[in-house]
Amino acid sequence: MEAIVYEEFGGPEVLRHATGVAVPEPGPGEVRVRVAAVGVNPVDWKRRYGWVEAFYPTTFPAVPGLEFAGTVDAIGEGAGGAGDGFPGLAVGDEVLGWTKTGSYAEYAIAGIVAPKPAELSWEAAASLPVAGETAQRVLDLIGVREGETLFLHGAAGVVGSVAVQLAVAAGITVVGSASESNHAHLRELGAIPVAYGEGLAERVRAAAPDGVDAVFDAAGHGVLPVAIELLGGEGTADKRRIATIAATDAAEYGITFSGVTGDPDAVRAALTAQARQAVEGTLAVRIADTLTLKEAARAQELSESGHVRGKLILLP
Repeated sequence: MEAIVYEEFGGPEVLRHATGVAVPEPGPGEVRVRVAAVGVNPVDWKRRYGWVEAFYPTTFPAVPGLEFAGTVDAIGEGAGGAGDGFPGLAVGDEVLGWTKTGSYAEYAIAGIVAPKPAELSWEAAASLPVAGETAQRVLDLIGVREGETLFLHGAAGVVGSVAVQLAVAAGITVVGSASESNHAHLRELGAIPVAYGEGLAERVRAAAPDGVDAVFDAAGHGVLPVAIELLGGEGTADKRRIATIAATDAAEYGITFSGVTGDPDAVRAALTAQARQAVEGTLAVRIADTLTLKEAARAQELSESGHVRGKLILLP
């Protein structure tokens, strides 16, 4: 099969397009999918650099990619039964989810999957798993609930924009930071936009004069001291109500870095619901561009630039 492979940590140049890669065989209780679309995420290039080994250990040669949409191609012995993680799954079923073996490939062994609605495009389906799961996991982690106010740093990014939609739907007031060019988009999603940069804490306070109850950092860039300040300052802030998916120095501030998926059954149920919401038009992920699998290095460069509005999708 064709796949993107890397054999050492480094920049985009370590990625190579390979042919003749062995097709992974599903073991007992495993399912293989033929990949139709791949979502590109910041964690892909962070793993390539070796920055998140504590959460995603790498074995070389490695195939990048966490999420996909595709068709069930083969089912290992005992898979597809109740309680095995793939209940009722059959060859030919269209699914979206996570892979154990890397999604930048024609075939992959599935991790957690949910059914893909027929009305949902492959590109839209591949854009949901990581953003939807991450957004819901962090909102649950910081315990933000109806009637409260959330500050979401990096609200116009893919994860951020999904988190805005989920929070607003739950009756939560969202103040979201983004570049000026994305403020109109955030208003459309129901958030109160504020600009990045110096004076951020003051702008958030002006947007939420009664204060904020929790902070979700989806962008990093040194915002954790601001988060602590917004919740009352060092020694007063309840740091359990702050979480980041971007600041790898979170432990130095006593703040949780959330990088691991939750309970598989809960994740599957949430993804199933989010896929249906996407079909109904109540949850949207912007697709920035689609590229071929051979353009994976370019896709990661674009993602790393931080200037992409929406999700990058690879088509094997």
